[in-house]
Amino acid sequence: MAKQGEESQGDVQPGSAKAKQDTVKAVYKRGWFWAALVVVLYALAGFAGLPWWLERNLPTQAQQYMGWQTTVENISVNPFAMTVEVTGLAAQDANAEPVLAFDRFYVDLGFWQLVTGVVAFDTIELVEPNIRLDLLEDYNVNFARDWQAHNPVVDEPDAAPAEPEEAGSGPKIYLGKLQISGGELMFRDFSMAQPESFSISPLDFGISDLATYSRDGSNSNYSLEGALGEKTTFSWAGSLSVSPLHSSGHLRIADIDSAIIAHFIQEVMPYSLQSGSVTLESDYELLGGDGISLITRDGTLGIRALALAIAGDDDTPQLSINRVDVSGINFSLREHYAGIAKVAVDGLQVSAVKGADGELNWLRPLAAATPSAAEADGEAGTGDGAGFRWSVDEIAVSGSQVQWRDEQLDTPVDLALQGIDLSIGKLSQQFEEPVPYELAANLVAGGNLRARGQATLVPFTLETALSANEVVLGQFEPYVQMATNLVIRDGRLTVDGELDLDGQKDPMTGTFSGTGELKALDLGLKDDDEPLLGWQTLQLAPIEYNLSPARLEIGTVTLSAPRVQVTKNEDGDENVSRIARVGEASAAPEEGEAEDGGEPGMIFRIGEFVLQDGAVSYTDRNITPTFATRVHELNGTVTGLSNIAPQQGSVAIKGRIGELGRVDFGGSLGALGGEDTTELKLDLSQLSLPTLSPYFGRYVGYNVDSGKLNLDLTYQITGEHIKAENLVILDQLELGQEVDSEDAVNAPVELGLALLRDRDGVIEVDLPVEGDLNDPEFRVGRVVARAFVNLLVKAAASPFSMLGSMAELAGLSAEELGTVYFEAGSEDLVAGEEEKLSALAQALQERSELVLNIRGAVSQELDGLVLKQQVLARRIGLNGELVTSERIDRLEGEYRRVNGSDALEVMRSEQGDNPQDWEIALVKALTQDLNLPPEAFGNLALARGQGLQRQLLQQYEIPPDQLFLRDPQLNASGNEDGEVAVQFTLDARS
Repeated sequence: MAKQGEESQGDVQPGSAKAKQDTVKAVYKRGWFWAALVVVLYALAGFAGLPWWLERNLPTQAQQYMGWQTTVENISVNPFAMTVEVTGLAAQDANAEPVLAFDRFYVDLGFWQLVTGVVAFDTIELVEPNIRLDLLEDYNVNFARDWQAHNPVVDEPDAAPAEPEEAGSGPKIYLGKLQISGGELMFRDFSMAQPESFSISPLDFGISDLATYSRDGSNSNYSLEGALGEKTTFSWAGSLSVSPLHSSGHLRIADIDSAIIAHFIQEVMPYSLQSGSVTLESDYELLGGDGISLITRDGTLGIRALALAIAGDDDTPQLSINRVDVSGINFSLREHYAGIAKVAVDGLQVSAVKGADGELNWLRPLAAATPSAAEADGEAGTGDGAGFRWSVDEIAVSGSQVQWRDEQLDTPVDLALQGIDLSIGKLSQQFEEPVPYELAANLVAGGNLRARGQATLVPFTLETALSANEVVLGQFEPYVQMATNLVIRDGRLTVDGELDLDGQKDPMTGTFSGTGELKALDLGLKDDDEPLLGWQTLQLAPIEYNLSPARLEIGTVTLSAPRVQVTKNEDGDENVSRIARVGEASAAPEEGEAEDGGEPGMIFRIGEFVLQDGAVSYTDRNITPTFATRVHELNGTVTGLSNIAPQQGSVAIKGRIGELGRVDFGGSLGALGGEDTTELKLDLSQLSLPTLSPYFGRYVGYNVDSGKLNLDLTYQITGEHIKAENLVILDQLELGQEVDSEDAVNAPVELGLALLRDRDGVIEVDLPVEGDLNDPEFRVGRVVARAFVNLLVKAAASPFSMLGSMAELAGLSAEELGTVYFEAGSEDLVAGEEEKLSALAQALQERSELVLNIRGAVSQELDGLVLKQQVLARRIGLNGELVTSERIDRLEGEYRRVNGSDALEVMRSEQGDNPQDWEIALVKALTQDLNLPPEAFGNLALARGQGLQRQLLQQYEIPPDQLFLRDPQLNASGNEDGEVAVQFTLDARS
């Protein structure tokens, strides 16, 4: 039947209606028709429908899910080439601010790789994208914010946990080429107190041949380039494999501007970054697998023109660096290692200021930023750096400067080190390894410093060859004035030696061995232009100092041409008393003093002190006229100085005082500060006494016309106790004009001097002194001067006491020489009184300037009784040849003649039978009313004085000009034996 049908169909004529119907039916039934139809529909959907749908739904979706107002110029799709192209897209957020835009976005999907299960993109191109990324105050970003605002999270019932996917089960994605060109990323940061915007433009990125699945020997290549602002550029190029994860390449970020850096660190760094740029680059390699491994190699970091100011100041840079170059940066995350080949710093300038409150300017901003102790402890415990290794092979600092200003002092101090060159050897986490270093620097105000050696950080040790050359001391004057009123007009210090410190034990130990020199020193006082102390050179060699226990040993100290000027001002204060500032004394024991009565805090020894051409000048303006003298040409040595017993040192120094005077100082030294005995002897000779005329005028009342002074002083010092023998010799002292002085002694000074002066014109006085050196009122010189003046007053007030040695030779006391005794009513001396005349005569012979005043004297009581008896005896003829009975007869006869017999009998009845008593009674009665001639007493007194004068002249050959008679004394005293006293007085020849 089939054949018949076919044949019957074949019989149909071509032009018939049936034939036409058969033809149409055949087209719909054919496969190509449907295939063509699908292609047409696919083409219509791809070329027209999908673009039309995307252009209408993309803005809607953007509005729905992001809240953006979006426009698209054109979307074209090539369904056959599997490409999509979008042009002219622009989106604005809810604030009508542009958030996303690009000129062209092109995607070429690899169709044939889809059949292998790989989502492949042959090409993705993004031309001139413009993206705005905002970091908000809560550290969210604007894209996330917009999404979260339009896609609220819906709580869903807990779902069963998803089973973990097997490794490598993710989609396979291949990217042949991704290219972003001419892009711009606008980054706005609102998280900081001061919002800031940054534009990265142009932004170019390219990556090729990237796959998320493993491909043996095939890695993708990528590159990223861009610019941030006008200067900052970055480039990143290399290769990348996603599975397994592996990437290597080179990263470079150049000229990161200080404004960019400052914005991101302003919240954590309390300093103001004024200028600077940073460039860094490195090769790197990133490996995945069991653990992430990151390796960087040959990295560099460069900093240029860095300037840092302290926040809150006047924005003047306090730190600046010309350049910092860090090279050879290597890092391995897996090996826990970071290394740097070299850090080179050039042109570092740092300014540090210590304010009036004592706070350092660099630390002040940190006070507010310093975390609490609890926070610090918590932060300290969050990291585990165990096993991490690091090293810096070399650090080099050159052409640098450090400035220091201290405003806490009365006079702010400015110090500066310039030309600093510092090199430090290898540093690492092995702090016990020694680190070599070398430092050279110059002080701007004068001097240079050098140090070279090595140090370990833990435990701390230091070995250094140290030198300071020609350091000008004046720059440190404000520090000296913290405790003194000294002005450093000149002075340069040089120190050279080896310093070793060891902090392995507490307290730290250390030693210094070297030499020192301080030359051209010139010290004065504030507000005083006159010199105080200075010298040409002070050399110390060798110096050996031990830190703990403290010990200082110096071989030889040589002091050349020292000059000391001591001045007493009009107010009586000496300039040296103004050296220490009032109220600056410390209660702490001075270094070297014994602590708690034990060993001294510091032991010191000086082998030899050599003095060359020294001079000490003294000026006293507290006296008129001004006194000035000078001890000069001082030369000598002091050996064996120490504060540890037993110690036996010696001193031998000689010099000149004035033009002709000589000074010789010597003796033995015990241990200083202990109980050893020190014996010193000072001999001063040929000092011209007229130079001391101002002091004689004030305290003695006379200037000095001529004479010389010799001193022989011996001191014995044991601990704080001093015993001194002071032999003062005044040779040919002659007083000059009298001086009207309120301080002068009220005594006949010339007489005192005449008494002290021997026949050769020499006054020799021994003035012993003993006292406690700790007594502020005790001064040897003051005590000696006071003793001499007192001796002079004593001599003048009690002149005969100064003749004690002669009196002693005569077996008499010194006071007895001033008085001789006469028999009552007689010109005869009492027996033994001539010895006094002999002693007086010797004194007069040895002291030609002495004048003896002889004043004859009578006692009207004692001498009057005897004189009346002498008159009575002459009247009745009594003499020594009569016996008692004969004398009584004559006395009774005289009494009877004068008073009568009855009166005699009455008187006899009142007396006893003793003849001697009766004789005395008769003499008394007869002389009671007897009158002597008026001249009787005067004649007797004058005769006594003349007799003494005559005896001294004739018997002892005293020159007449040393003997003077004075007006007689008529009321002399007598002694218990009834002897009448005649007193001498002494005067000095005027």
